Amino acid sequence: MTAPLVGIVMGSRSDWETLEGAAEALLALQVPHEVEVVSAHRTPDKLFAYAEAAEQRGLRVIIAGAGGAAHLPGMMAAKTLLPVLGVPVQSRALNGMDSLLSIVQMPAGIPVGTLAIGSAGAVNAALLAAAILAGDDPELRERLRQYRAQQSDRVLEHPDPRQSLA
Repeated sequence: MTAPLVGIVMGSRSDWETLEGAAEALLALQVPHEVEVVSAHRTPDKLFAYAEAAEQRGLRVIIAGAGGAAHLPGMMAAKTLLPVLGVPVQSRALNGMDSLLSIVQMPAGIPVGTLAIGSAGAVNAALLAAAILAGDDPELRERLRQYRAQQSDRVLEHPDPRQSLA
């Protein structure tokens, strides 16, 4: 088995519904990854250990999804030099705006690449992670190119929205 290059972490098990799209996209692109619940508030020592060991373990990018106060991406970025891609999880209280603002408003010096709220953001985080990795991997770059071409083909094959896609 190939060592993971991307870590997908989330603040709680309930965030998996959002982050699952990231794992599926990485799987489709054949990017080795791992998935783990790492709560900034309930397991801060685990968060620190994960972030501090990530680079040494061979991870190259971390996708961190969190809802509500959404401290996970920022805390992860504070403890590693790896790129951290933040995915705001849609919350009930403020529909994910709280999560988005918590992730996107990082102070200067601790960057977190912030994606869209919810599942679209999770998929785009995976595609961005793949694009980062593809700079050193021509085979991955070609798989990413094919992925995008397939997206275009699906749109071109079904231009009339009234037609069934089945």
